[in-house]
Amino acid sequence: MMRLARPALLLLAFLGLSAFDAVEIDAVETPMLENAVGAGSLPPVERRLPLTPLVDAMDRPWQAPGQHGGDLNLLMARTKDTRLIYVYSYARLVVLTPDLRIVPDILERVEVEDERIFTFTLRRGHRWSDGHPFTAEDFRYWWEDMANNPKRYPGGPPPEMLVGGEAPKFEVLDAASVRYSWTRPNPFLLPMLAGAKPVEIYAPAHYLRRFHPRFTEPLELKQRVEAERQKSWQQLHNRKDNLTEFDNPDLPTLQPWVPTTAPPAERFIFVRNPYFHRVDSAGRQLPYIDRIVMTVADAKIVPAKTGAGESDLQARYLRFDNYTFLTQGAKRNDYRVTLWRTGIGAQMALFPNLTCNDPVWRALNRDVRYRRALSLAIDREEMNQVIYYGLAIPTNNTLLEVSPLWVPAYRDRWAQFDVRQANRLLDEIGLTERNVNGVRLLPDGRPLEIVVETAGESTEETDALELIADGWRRIGARLYIRSSQLDVFRNRIFAGETCMSIARGLDNAIATADMSPAELVPVDQAKYQWPKWGQFFQTMGKDGERPDTPEARELLEAFRSWRDAPDEAGRAAAWTRILTINADQVYTIGTVAGVPQPVVARRTLRNLPEKGLFNYDPGAHFGLYQPASFWFDDGKG
Repeated sequence: MMRLARPALLLLAFLGLSAFDAVEIDAVETPMLENAVGAGSLPPVERRLPLTPLVDAMDRPWQAPGQHGGDLNLLMARTKDTRLIYVYSYARLVVLTPDLRIVPDILERVEVEDERIFTFTLRRGHRWSDGHPFTAEDFRYWWEDMANNPKRYPGGPPPEMLVGGEAPKFEVLDAASVRYSWTRPNPFLLPMLAGAKPVEIYAPAHYLRRFHPRFTEPLELKQRVEAERQKSWQQLHNRKDNLTEFDNPDLPTLQPWVPTTAPPAERFIFVRNPYFHRVDSAGRQLPYIDRIVMTVADAKIVPAKTGAGESDLQARYLRFDNYTFLTQGAKRNDYRVTLWRTGIGAQMALFPNLTCNDPVWRALNRDVRYRRALSLAIDREEMNQVIYYGLAIPTNNTLLEVSPLWVPAYRDRWAQFDVRQANRLLDEIGLTERNVNGVRLLPDGRPLEIVVETAGESTEETDALELIADGWRRIGARLYIRSSQLDVFRNRIFAGETCMSIARGLDNAIATADMSPAELVPVDQAKYQWPKWGQFFQTMGKDGERPDTPEARELLEAFRSWRDAPDEAGRAAAWTRILTINADQVYTIGTVAGVPQPVVARRTLRNLPEKGLFNYDPGAHFGLYQPASFWFDDGKG
């Protein structure tokens, strides 16, 4: 019998566990690995687990201890979607529970002092997927030899590791503990580490040293660079070291499944990690499922292939308008279809680019009266009834009612359908001249023809834009659609070539005061309403444009107040300022929210809740419910 110790957790016990001193469990060998263990090519399970593995009690209403075996088939639309397997796998230093609490996972313990000093204790005996020890050296290597190496990180450490431009003091306390210290509070750190795609602040040093000049002879390193057809060691290292892309089969991982297929390919296989750090209460090492098989298919046919029974678990690339079709094939193809709630601020939102290049459109986009007029000219209730059968919520692009920070004004401000007031606002701006077709004219004589750029026209998106166009026609504006591939779409926005775009709304509309309000503040280039302002913040003024409106500067000040607040009340007050400004200024134009997400699952797939939250961050899509605990019931379990 192997004695598995459960540490007394500083934060909260994982997945509902209480903290006990120890529990005795018989470690059970995984059937898939028995031959390798018998042949001596793999150690037995008691030597593969940490001294204090994480014990998952499987005690939530939808869970039960399971059995090993089986392949989980998924459909994805791009080779790059291998990164979503990393998202779904959701093993992190700390993770979110389904009720959005942060708890240790890969780490055994976290100690926090004054929200400035973070001490991380590793699980002794924990190993990478190739069997090499996972220790403090892996944190040191990432921080000193990667993040602070100007060749590997030319801009310095990632901004997620800086507080007001200040990098942490990093200390290795012993082989199983490290410490990060800042002079100011860092409320970002733990939520970032629990994210869908965090900055992984560790790396497999034993593997990556062979690509680093500090640890490899120059001639040997040169040969490796040439063999991989790279221009420099840093390019080679960068290609090899990305833990979150999940596209390098040679890169050791701590996730429950290990990639085995190198791109390009149309079928990717991920196999169980024999050194994964979790077990169930019966001593079975997780994950239960042996392999994940990801098949690449055109996004347009993913719903059809799902309906034909070709996926065991699918939500990605399924839309609400696929629901009826999917339910028709459920019994015939042995799957079930449920509707999960989403945590985004708007199913679709319009993003006037306040930093676009065209001076006339830039001035118009920056005029709050224009943004308010466009919002007032959208009949959201009609959209809800026509497209979503009345199941959605007409709203701005803001928090959902389930958030403790929500108030009705955030949802309703400038979001009622009022064509008369919208026309009055446009007249007030001075857009009173019209052409023979009744279209208002811009100050330079061009018609008010708004090109809305999109990363792909789905039926749902096209139907919504047609309804929006009907409303805007009544205020003397015309709407046209320009579609492009995602990379082109994003690059045009970042370069200022796009004046307005449409995309999903606020990623985290279920926020608490302790979660970052960064999505609502100009601190990120990837926010389509102010990409150049965000770039200015991210590059500390080296690129982009300095925010030059009073409201934008007030948002940044409120963001600093949130970051420096000593308690939850202070952070909540900062959130209120930020939400109020966004609702009044209409930086993004929401439509509806709360649109159910179809989730298709094989009937025999267990430990997947019937109802859940399907959200990227927070949530990691299925990751919130720990797919390492999913299992197939073959009737014998």
